[in-house]
Amino acid sequence: MHEPPPFQQPQHPLPPTFGHYKPRRALWDTLWDNKAVRVGGLVLLLALCGLVILALVREQTGTEGFLVGLGLAVLPVPLLIAAFRWMDRVEPKPWRNLAFAFAWGSCAATLVSLLANGYATKWLLTTVDVAQGADASTWGATFVAPVVEESGKAAAVLLLYLFRRRDFNGIVDGVVIAGITATGFAFTENILYLGNAFASDQSFGYTGLRSTTAATFFVRVLMSPFAHPLFTSMTGLGFGIAAALPQRRRVLRVLIPVLALLTAMLLHGVWNGSASLPGGGFLIVYALFMVPVFGVLTWLTIWSRQNELRTIRAHLPAYQAAGWLTPPEPLALSSMRARGIARDLARRTGGPAAARTVAEYISFATSLAFLRHRAYRGTPSPDFTAREQELLHHLWHRKSVAQPALAQATAVVPQPFTPVAVPVQGWGAPVPPTGGPTAPMGAGWQRGEGW
Repeated sequence: MHEPPPFQQPQHPLPPTFGHYKPRRALWDTLWDNKAVRVGGLVLLLALCGLVILALVREQTGTEGFLVGLGLAVLPVPLLIAAFRWMDRVEPKPWRNLAFAFAWGSCAATLVSLLANGYATKWLLTTVDVAQGADASTWGATFVAPVVEESGKAAAVLLLYLFRRRDFNGIVDGVVIAGITATGFAFTENILYLGNAFASDQSFGYTGLRSTTAATFFVRVLMSPFAHPLFTSMTGLGFGIAAALPQRRRVLRVLIPVLALLTAMLLHGVWNGSASLPGGGFLIVYALFMVPVFGVLTWLTIWSRQNELRTIRAHLPAYQAAGWLTPPEPLALSSMRARGIARDLARRTGGPAAARTVAEYISFATSLAFLRHRAYRGTPSPDFTAREQELLHHLWHRKSVAQPALAQATAVVPQPFTPVAVPVQGWGAPVPPTGGPTAPMGAGWQRGEGW
């Protein structure tokens, strides 16, 4: 049996860093992984779109018409944003998400729609007989504009659904994001329509209530400020339903948003087409079709918000049983009235800083309940354990201020029947806080553990 030959050093030794060699990454991959670069690029893109749309609108309306249109178009914006924020009070979305949605609707979506609708209208005018030019404009408004505009607004909902999935949990989230996006779109579009109307009045000498500006303001701002938010909310509704479906329902998670987008386009087309109906056709469509749809959507959103409160009441007792929350907290956190009272009590005793601490505690506890709810329905996030640890860490550092206020606020909430806790399939109960914020807070969620 022969012994192996002795090891010989190679003539050209490998560099000492060979064992730790990492392939060079492409410059694009490196930049994409940098969050600041991504955010900066997005802000730059939206800013460029805003500058271009500003120049285009000003070119069509003139400086004076632009200023008048801007002053009138901004009036319904605070009311609409306040309405959507009221819907989103249970688990408010971060302001950066809402700012992105509004900026996308007012800048990017309007720029794409303005250019695409302009090219489509020119193509129709050159294709259709000159004597039927009015029909070409009607066709463009009825069949082209809804497809282009709703697709542009839906892009913002899709981006937040894909890249801010943590903040996208259900119907309310989808409707709020879609509504804010459509509010921004309608804001810029109203500037254009009102500015053109004012320029027309200046040319023909119309003033007062008989002017085109007054009529446009009445129809677009007073009579139908919810039109664009209503259409796009259908798309948000579809994405909200898809967000609540389990991961295994891949076909439905794609099909439902597509059908919702088509519904938004259909409603938009019906609305635009009704403007060309003879007599009182527009008012008939408005009263018998648009108003009932708006009422049903409003009811569905309010029902979904109440369902979110029931979710909090159902899933927070697991953390109360483990010692992370006090017994009154699941009840107080599932009542909007108790939440407000707790913030007021903290403000009276500790000032604005204490009220802000209670508000943060409420927000983190709500996110914790929805995190557990996603696991219950079979759609846990990939970073489930890390996210649970993070939220419990925040609660631990704020409990000394928030828990007494929430305990006092519970006195105003009717005591409901306490349901029996239902275990989450495949997920155990949280570990009690034995070591404060440094305890292994996510260890109790390992698979196989029961309640």
